[in-house]
Amino acid sequence: MTSISSSPLTKIEPRLRPLLPADLYAVVWLDPSPTTLMSVFEHLRTLQRILYDYIPRQVTEALPHPGETRFKWQEGTLMFTDLAGFTPLMEANSTHGRAGAETLLKVLNTYFTSMIEIVSKSGGDLLEFTGDALLARFTAATRREDTAQAIRAGLRMQRAMSNFANIETPTGNFTLGMRVGIHNGRFLTADIGTPRRMNHVLLGSDVQRTKQAEGAGTVERVNLTDVAYSHVRDVYHFERDKEGYMLVIDDLDEKELGEYDLSIRSRRVASGVLFDRSVEGLLTEIEQQVAVVEPLASYLPMPILNLVVESAAKRQIAPKFVDLTVMFVNLIGLTEAVDHAPAGQEAGLVDSFSRAFALINAAVESRGGVLKHVTYHLAGSDILIYFGVPNAHIDDPERAAAAAIAIRDIITHFPPPVVDGKSYTLSCQIGLARGPIFAAEVGELRGRREYNILGDSVNTAARLMTRASSNQILMTEAVEESIKDHFRCTTIGSISLKGKSTPMPVYTLEGPLEE
Repeated sequence: MTSISSSPLTKIEPRLRPLLPADLYAVVWLDPSPTTLMSVFEHLRTLQRILYDYIPRQVTEALPHPGETRFKWQEGTLMFTDLAGFTPLMEANSTHGRAGAETLLKVLNTYFTSMIEIVSKSGGDLLEFTGDALLARFTAATRREDTAQAIRAGLRMQRAMSNFANIETPTGNFTLGMRVGIHNGRFLTADIGTPRRMNHVLLGSDVQRTKQAEGAGTVERVNLTDVAYSHVRDVYHFERDKEGYMLVIDDLDEKELGEYDLSIRSRRVASGVLFDRSVEGLLTEIEQQVAVVEPLASYLPMPILNLVVESAAKRQIAPKFVDLTVMFVNLIGLTEAVDHAPAGQEAGLVDSFSRAFALINAAVESRGGVLKHVTYHLAGSDILIYFGVPNAHIDDPERAAAAAIAIRDIITHFPPPVVDGKSYTLSCQIGLARGPIFAAEVGELRGRREYNILGDSVNTAARLMTRASSNQILMTEAVEESIKDHFRCTTIGSISLKGKSTPMPVYTLEGPLEE
């Protein structure tokens, strides 16, 4: 056996440490033989495939160096979809433990697999998951063509929803519906963060207008902004629903709509042939694998990366219901500044966003939480954060409250970016909720997927965030009850929230109690 002090892995060990499951790490460090090194190589190859499926194509097609900020203006037609009816389905299955979780996961993955396949066949590119929602982009030779592609995709998706109109489960029958919003324009994509944690973000008002189109839409219909409508007004039939929006009339027969526009682009990773299986040859191959896996791994939160690494051999993470403390942060100012940035000044804004993200992630990570990602909002950029999975602590609500206060302090003291001579002050809105959540790896079984949380508490935290004033933290009674012995909380009475039948008590989080 090779002496530990002279292990051939000494040089690469720090880079391997976060990428190997604990048992494999121990075995290969103690016995770096060709057999165990081959196991490492095979694990890294599997992990690479999994991470490719977790991360947007825009990132995987041109991998950055971890910690390298970059940005690119893009144009096209954007589609945002959101699922309706999921909460009753989740609540009905939450009391059935593992069996209920498996039932729920099967329904979700069937839905996502169907919708992602339609997007791909229709010439679209899935940009990101947001809970049970999807954001996709369509590009073609002209705006008219890519808008038409998006409309056809939306109609195909709505027709496919007939498969979810009567979902039979052991707890009863349920119906899922979907809203689809379409808009086109110009937006900025950026990779931000540190070597420890990167994030791919979309910035600009045209991304937000796509979200607004979905919100203003109708279940079972495809809703277009007037901008998108102007490109295809003579191609399809429409009806006015709300000011600024048009609903597509689906009067196409099966032949006219068809099944696809473009063939699916595979995300499969090519597997090379391993010729040299000596210790030296395997170490060379492992280093090459690490060079690819490292930048991919930096796009996952550390706790989720560890979960993916430990479950790589099974290629599956077990779903479960768990009580979580969920936080939504709306970061206001940077996204708005992007639309006013003259050419050449975007780099400063991206750098500011990167610094803010890095500081916020550190505030969450140091307290044991997970910052899932930054996404778009009706105004500003949403950040989803949660405490309690995959690592749970008895004081998770207190950790979340401390993180919320730290994030507010970071934003209020953050240097305002200057664009074209104008200073843009940053602010935030924060919502906190606590309750049962469904946590699972959702998406395509062997395709685009991610570890996600869904449930009423996620929606409640998001809605509290939107009701918060500038730099205010709002929370539910469940959170207040858990933290009131350590933090100053003030009741603001009961308020009505979307999706709630009755007003609910809401509190503000002011700060920690004096020691």
